[in-house]
Amino acid sequence: MTVRSTRATTTTPALTGRRNGLRLVVPATVHPALDDATIQRHAALARELYASRRRRHRYLPAELFGEPTWDILLDLYVASREGRRVPTTSACIGAHVPPTTALRWLRLLEARGMVEREDDGRDGRRTFVHLSTTGLAAMDATLATLRKRILAIAEEIADPAPEADPETGPETGPETGDAAADPA
Repeated sequence: MTVRSTRATTTTPALTGRRNGLRLVVPATVHPALDDATIQRHAALARELYASRRRRHRYLPAELFGEPTWDILLDLYVASREGRRVPTTSACIGAHVPPTTALRWLRLLEARGMVEREDDGRDGRRTFVHLSTTGLAAMDATLATLRKRILAIAEEIADPAPEADPETGPETGPETGDAAADPA
């Protein structure tokens, strides 16, 4: 198998110019190696995010949504964490857009150093695509942040603080343990 990259041989001014503002944000801090439990949680979150994007099509027209790059990154992240190889054609199918669109986004991700392609080795017609080290670190950081926010929101929804009535002020009485409400 040969890992190849088009970064050294391809320059695409339309994708790298300031005009469209595309850039790779690399976390400034180096993240320590993740433990197995964290990797499993991140993979489960990525699987659920990917599946939820498909489920919303039951209620809303699919053509209203389009973020093939995120679908590709989620798919490749899960595959990476499960130790699976993803053929380029499968990555295109998983993006739920026409193949030419998915290939364009794969080229962009490759140019940004987020993904790498490798030749099959047994079948010269087939290539595989996977997250690069940079892509994997970026997805780990993204999923860690998303998970933290989702847990905070879930906690807030599950146990909301008592709301004050704008006309009477905060709730008082025996249920809250407020001594001012006790007549004795």
